[in-house]
Amino acid sequence: MWTRQHKNRKLGRFVLPLVTVAFLSYFGYHSIHGDRGLIAAQEFEKLRFRRGAELAELVSHRKSLERQVEFLSDGSLERDMIDEKARYQLNVSRPDEIVIFNNKMN
Repeated sequence: MWTRQHKNRKLGRFVLPLVTVAFLSYFGYHSIHGDRGLIAAQEFEKLRFRRGAELAELVSHRKSLERQVEFLSDGSLERDMIDEKARYQLNVSRPDEIVIFNNKMN
């Protein structure tokens, strides 16, 4: 009967722990710094809050514009509103008028 004798290698004991450490290090790093990691999630939340504030501002601006459209299209056109819009868009005034521009109008 033929037997093969193995040398006891000290490095053989470290192969599985080294592979495990490498595996955990790789996935641990990417769970924090990866495209979908913790840091990316924080940046996404910051972006979401900024976009939410921007959305609220745009919604209020839209409501303001809708209110102005109601004044113009409810069947009884108000002369003051039409006059005000025309003067603002054309940038004209009469010689006896004082013009104060308000930047909130578009």
